[in-house]
Amino acid sequence: MHFDPTPDQETIRAAVRELAAKFDDQYWMDKDDAHEFPTEFYKAFADGGWLGITIPEEYGGAGMGITEASILLEEVAASGGGMNAASSMHLSIFGMHPVIVHGSAEMKSETLPRIVTGDLHVCFGVTEPDAGLDTTRITTFARREGSDYVVSGRKVWISKAVESEKILLLTRTTKFEEVERKTQGLTLFLTDLDRRHVDIRPIRKMGRNAVTSNELYIDDLRIPATHRIGEEGEGFRYILDGLNPERMLVAAEALGIGRAALRRAVGYAKERHVFGRPIGMNQGIQFPLADSLAHLDAAELVLRKATWLYDHGRPCAREANTAKYLCADAGFQAADRAVQTHGGMGYSEEYHVARYFREARLTRIAPLSQEMVLNFLGEHVLGLPRSY
Repeated sequence: MHFDPTPDQETIRAAVRELAAKFDDQYWMDKDDAHEFPTEFYKAFADGGWLGITIPEEYGGAGMGITEASILLEEVAASGGGMNAASSMHLSIFGMHPVIVHGSAEMKSETLPRIVTGDLHVCFGVTEPDAGLDTTRITTFARREGSDYVVSGRKVWISKAVESEKILLLTRTTKFEEVERKTQGLTLFLTDLDRRHVDIRPIRKMGRNAVTSNELYIDDLRIPATHRIGEEGEGFRYILDGLNPERMLVAAEALGIGRAALRRAVGYAKERHVFGRPIGMNQGIQFPLADSLAHLDAAELVLRKATWLYDHGRPCAREANTAKYLCADAGFQAADRAVQTHGGMGYSEEYHVARYFREARLTRIAPLSQEMVLNFLGEHVLGLPRSY
């Protein structure tokens, strides 16, 4: 066992850190306050070729693995950009995986090069208000009409829908009541987000406001059959391919936010003097920060194992879920302690830790809750009865 990063990985970390540093905390505060997409940041990373880090080289990408992608997104979050920064590019980094693996040659050649250049924004339409995490219970339905499908339904918590030209859309093509297994009858499309048939409504939320989350009301959206990914009825299997990598990447983002929060807290603890001494001398301040450092380091080790396993074609569901769970908790705890270290000023916006706190909280909910991770580990690792 060894933990030495490769020269390429060291280069990625250094280069991303340098580029992300050009967008300081004030930039992200302004974007968050204005509910404005970070176009300048996104363009800088697109121009640097970073959006194509996992896209195959034949389509203009770098063809690298999840380990390299996790380093990229960790450093983006750790720069102070947090989830606003990471979410602006997350779907470009790995969201197109179903297309890469299962899409037609024409679909790949039309879309993947545009992802690499940053010209194409895509959102991912899976979650529905009445289904939640029970994806098999979605009701958005695609009815076949000749060479097209006609789709109606609702989606919720769809990131970047406002900015997106296309949507990866999961639908039912066979109703739940008519399938033998509940995972059957789901079909995945990559299609145009036609505003004439899709009403997009941003959701008011507590944080990560530079990147929208939206409700989608879909009414008779006509989709050519050529926009279908793979076979009809196999969509659930196609999205499963990306679940473990998604959990690893969110884990990396949570880790980055935790590192940013800890850095801010340590800086303040050194500079802030009360009763004639820096507050960082007090064990009541110092020990919680040291404890957060230990938890972030431990969570990172599980994440590194998970990405290594995935990139080497090994089973990694246990490690991917564990990494998401531990990194989300460690990142949020670090952000919470950063607020506490700042005292009353932590509750203001001046020192930025309040924004870190809000964004770190998101990683304990999305893309799946901490409780659902424990359900998975309890059933599939410990062998306990299914609890949900």
